[in-house]
Amino acid sequence: MNIAANPHISADQTVYLKDYQQPSFLVDSINLDIQVHDDHTHVFSTLVMKRNAAGDLVLLGRDLELKSIKLNGEPLNSEDYTLDDEQLVITNAPDQLTLETQVVIHPESNTQLEGLYKAGDLFVTQNEPEGFRKITFYPDRPDVLSVFTTRVEADKKYPVLLANGNLLETGTVGEDRHFAIWQDPTKKPSYLFACVIGDLAVLKDRYTTSEGRDVALEIYAIEKDIPKCKIAMEALKHSMRWDEEHYGRPYDLDNYMIVAVSQFNMGAMENKGLNIFNTSCVLADEEYTTDAAIMRVQSVIAHEYFHNWTGNRITCRDWFQLCLKEGLTVFRDQSFSEDLQSAAVQRIDDVAVLKAHQFPEDAGPLSHPPRPDHFVEINNFYTATVYEKGAEINRMMATLLGKEKFRQGTDEYFKRFDGQAVTVEDWIDALSAGSGVDLSAFLIWYNQPGTPKLEVESEYLPDQRTYRLNFKQSLKAHPKYPNLKAVPIPVALALFNPQTGEQYTLNSPDLFENQVKDGVYLFDQDHASIEFSGVDQPPVVSLLRNFSAPVNLVFNYTDEELAFLIQHETNGFNQWQASQTLLERILLQEHSVEPYIDAIQKTLPTLVRQDPLLASRLFDVPTEGYLGSRIDHDYQPEQVQEKRNSVLETLARALNGFWKETYLALNPALQHDFSQAMGERALKNIMLSMMARQGDDEVFELAYTQYQTTGNMSERLGALRVLVWNDAPQAQQALDDFYNRYKDEALSLDQWFMIQAANPNATAETIRTLTQHPDYDLGTPNRVRSVSGGLSNNPVNAWSYGVEHYIDLAQYFDEKNPILGSRLLQVLSRWYTLAEPHKTRVKEALQALQPKVKSKNVKETLNSILSV
Repeated sequence: MNIAANPHISADQTVYLKDYQQPSFLVDSINLDIQVHDDHTHVFSTLVMKRNAAGDLVLLGRDLELKSIKLNGEPLNSEDYTLDDEQLVITNAPDQLTLETQVVIHPESNTQLEGLYKAGDLFVTQNEPEGFRKITFYPDRPDVLSVFTTRVEADKKYPVLLANGNLLETGTVGEDRHFAIWQDPTKKPSYLFACVIGDLAVLKDRYTTSEGRDVALEIYAIEKDIPKCKIAMEALKHSMRWDEEHYGRPYDLDNYMIVAVSQFNMGAMENKGLNIFNTSCVLADEEYTTDAAIMRVQSVIAHEYFHNWTGNRITCRDWFQLCLKEGLTVFRDQSFSEDLQSAAVQRIDDVAVLKAHQFPEDAGPLSHPPRPDHFVEINNFYTATVYEKGAEINRMMATLLGKEKFRQGTDEYFKRFDGQAVTVEDWIDALSAGSGVDLSAFLIWYNQPGTPKLEVESEYLPDQRTYRLNFKQSLKAHPKYPNLKAVPIPVALALFNPQTGEQYTLNSPDLFENQVKDGVYLFDQDHASIEFSGVDQPPVVSLLRNFSAPVNLVFNYTDEELAFLIQHETNGFNQWQASQTLLERILLQEHSVEPYIDAIQKTLPTLVRQDPLLASRLFDVPTEGYLGSRIDHDYQPEQVQEKRNSVLETLARALNGFWKETYLALNPALQHDFSQAMGERALKNIMLSMMARQGDDEVFELAYTQYQTTGNMSERLGALRVLVWNDAPQAQQALDDFYNRYKDEALSLDQWFMIQAANPNATAETIRTLTQHPDYDLGTPNRVRSVSGGLSNNPVNAWSYGVEHYIDLAQYFDEKNPILGSRLLQVLSRWYTLAEPHKTRVKEALQALQPKVKSKNVKETLNSILSV
């Protein structure tokens, strides 16, 4: 239930899914008149409403100065309604009514970046999940959908006046002001409302949909950033075409607008027809942004566009269903991105994010189901569990169904629920009905927390020429969820001949109707066994191919079997996974590094030529942060760092001349395919890093030459990183040059801050100097994250002087920007795994913060962190 549904619920009280109630009133239409001035803004609102269920008329409002209110044309006196800091309530309201309100708001002083706020010289909105109530009084909940007509008025020094939908009219108001009227014909919830007022340039293009609709495409940014919008524009057109081809979903309005904003808490927002983007997710150019950033821009452009159907046309009934729109849309944008680069590498990247962020979340005090059943502040649930794990649930169902049946299921979903606000159950029901496969068991994944442990044992029966796999699943007990159930786990698997490396045919009639080499077994019990016949010798099994389920796999591979899979596995993801498993053993269990080095030496020369991007990923040594997340007690970051450095140095010495030889042979400029060129650039940077670990002084000259001569940001940053992190003689000169070269390019300058904050040798003084730099801006989340995120890359630093850094920021943003404050504090969520005395020291620091914070966001996160 939305707290707005009950005027007696306080703003800080826990809200429960089980208490959901339908809204008492729906809104047929809303007319907004937003008149922006430098020191205040007037908002006039006219709501045409009708009763939907019993109850009072409840309108949400926060930080609003009510100037007037009329019901069916008659002014209301203060005794006709009740008003507090969160809501306006009218009892005995008629079943049909028109409500007019006038309020004053102050976007110019709104630092929380919610509702309507001023970002530099730009007025912009962010209304998901509950920002619209900071603009006007409204039943601000996702299950109230309405047609919006918006008039925006401002001084002519702001020539751009945008809102959702189609432009109906423009005009002037006196000599100095002007207005624009927009109407969105599609009913939408208030969280999708947007408007932008400012002085922006625009990049224009057009796209003709599969239905023949001619759509005007516009990307707005400051003038100098317009050339950096071209990659985003191409990605937008590619996304529109991809959604038509893969899901049959053409665009439905006459225009599609994107606005780039530097001061933005999120990555981007899918407001209907008027997407608002963090500049980091829309501006892309190889001279100013890295290959990874370019890939992210294309992915986020697709993500927000795909929301047009999975989020906008069909939206959430309530915020507990957030994973419905986000999980499905993340899965869709991941699938889209697989077409842009090596599909194996895209899967590697997605799983790396999942394991680095979601798995630790599931294992710690912030653990929650993909669909939470309670919250205090919904902003705290825009998490890796909701997004990434939500995507994995959809991937599991898609894997089980296959492309054709999954498409039939999604077609049924769009047919049933277009224009409605729905639940996870509605999605599963439609997918099951359309595909003809009962998927109701997957609801368990949505409703309980934790990462399942999948234990697998193998048996070879030579007399019967049979290979057997015994499966067991379990979940760590959770104090708030005592009745955890077995979940359906699709296990994609293959068997390999240990002598030749060839893949066996899977002969198991009970599992597979036809003989196949790649099979998916659905394991949905506590225990089960499967058998394969006609197996002449013990095979090497590859399990969870392409990471077919988000589980922790426990299988007693020998190190030699893992090395075998690195060399012979035909699934690129599982090649990488084998290397990660082997490296994790080496780093955390003192296994020998020799099998990994031997496999790398045999595999890489060919792979570097065939798929350089995948080859670069086989050098992914698990980060210190990830390794720390695998340690549940007595965690000592210094020991992990020391062991990791030792392995890297051993690897550097073992491959000796390979690094320089490969570096000199690579030439990304000759590659016409972006994925190939990206892979070669990644390899060049790895080669430089490994040469530096060899102690080869010539590497600094090579790095400095690469820094000076390249026109590509990935290569420039890779070289700068080697120079700075190794304290090379040229390091300061390169840093000064980078600053002078990019000081007027905000996203590039973020990288300058991050590379210094992420330096393993950074000190408390380093961080202090960066945060006192004139270009460090607490009002710009990207800049704050560039330092704080860089610091978090080094757990040794983060858990020492970094603790004070994060706590100070959480306290500062508790009032200024609670969403950001809460997220920064989450870096410290696994304090309880530290060895003493660090554990007590961090706990005491967190406890000392408790009486100092007031926002729901930071309080809920802090209380959860300390609940262990």
